[in-house]
Order: sequence, then C-alpha cells, then structure tokens
Amino acid sequence: MLSSCRTVKKDLTYFQDLKGSESGVLATVPHTNTIEPENSLMITVTSEVPDATAEFNLPNVNPASEGSTQLSVNPQQQLYKVDKDGNIEFPRLGKIHVAGMTTYELKSYLVKELGKYVKDPLVNVTMTGYRIVVMGEVKSPQTVVTTADRFSVLDALAQAGDLTDYALRDNILVLRQTSADRIEYHRINLHDSKITQYPYFWLKNNDVVLVSPNEIKEENSKYSQNNAYKLSVISTVVGMSSAVISLIMALAVK
Repeated sequence: MLSSCRTVKKDLTYFQDLKGSESGVLATVPHTNTIEPENSLMITVTSEVPDATAEFNLPNVNPASEGSTQLSVNPQQQLYKVDKDGNIEFPRLGKIHVAGMTTYELKSYLVKELGKYVKDPLVNVTMTGYRIVVMGEVKSPQTVVTTADRFSVLDALAQAGDLTDYALRDNILVLRQTSADRIEYHRINLHDSKITQYPYFWLKNNDVVLVSPNEIKEENSKYSQNNAYKLSVISTVVGMSSAVISLIMALAVK
C-alpha cells in the first residue's frame, strides 16, 4: 500500500526531468496554425466608403435556434465554411483555395484582390470553430472550441479541468485525421519537458486527446464490476431461494 502511494505521488508530477532546476530554457518547434477543411472563417471588409464593401460581407443572422420565433438582440455575421477540398466561395472573387494558408496570408491575398474593386480595403480574418475533443481521465471531458492561433496539449488539458489523479501522465494519446481514410496517432509523455518539441504538442482542428487511466483506476474498475456481478448473482440466488421456500410452505399447508 505504501509503495502504491509513493508511485501515485510521483506520477502526478509534470516535467519530472526538471526537478531541482531553478531556471532554464525549453526548446520548441516552430508552429503556425493554418486554415484546414471544415474550419469556419469570419471575414469582414471595410473601407472609407462603407457601401463600396457591403457586397463583400455576409449578412447577419439571428443565432436563435431553428423554428424559434425569438429574435436575438445580438445578430451574428454568417461564416465562411471551408469545404472538404479546402475552398470557400467569396463574393466577386469566386472560389478561393484557402487550405494551408494562415489567416494573415488570406488577409493579405484579399487586400490585394479586393484592391482592384475598392480603394484601400481593410480586411479582417478570424478562424472560428477550431475544435479539440478531450476524453478519458480528465476532470471535465469535453469538446473545446477556440479561436487561438496556437493551441497545445497543455491548453486542451487545462480547458478540460486538468488530469485526474488516476490519469497516466506518460501516455497521452493524440489522434489526428490526415486524410479521408487515415488517422495518425502520437503518444505524449508529460513527465518529459521535451514534449514542447514533439510534432503533436501543438494541436490542429478536430484532434482528439485521449487520457488513459492508471493501474489503480483499472483495478478499482474491475473490483467494482466484480462486486456488482457478485451482488447480482447473490440477489438472483436469494430470489430463487425465496420462491422455492414459498412454494414448499404452500405445499406443506395443503
């Protein structure tokens, strides 16, 4: 029992290889979040003459649920949905292949192209609908939606309330769909400070983060299942015994 307690305490520590170090520098890999299929983009275009850019802005919509007669006091602008081929349909410009671009690159492209129709256009591009699924031994499993340009495994776990005491911190599994018929995975060890250099440390849209339980949680689960099974068997036996006794008593009375 004492050995198990020591093991759990040690397993709870992040970046164990930094123990005893007062300061230092962690290397990381360059990362820039790019637009991908199924992303949603909010694109607004303005200029000194608002009417000149009106056609380039999608109309506002009422975010109330479908079929509801309730009107929202805060209508929201419609979003550009990136299709499975990585394209959007933009007014006047037609189909634009945006997959692989950063929001800054798309902004620069639109400023250049719209400058042919509008004097000094101002363009703002924001990526929305950037979602990460966090499951397993976290305090609040959920789908995290963020507009951050960079979002790491640590960010995702923090959004999910951090790991439980029963989580395996050296076995965080990240799943990533890289094509229609291919899902890649990578394991991350939170005890190792070098995770900032892992290619999967920075998450992408639709990544899934799975946190495995440790042996204690698995044993507790098996124990609970076994007890539930034994209780079920005992209840069945008691029920059958009661029925048999009742039948014998009825026959004896007769």
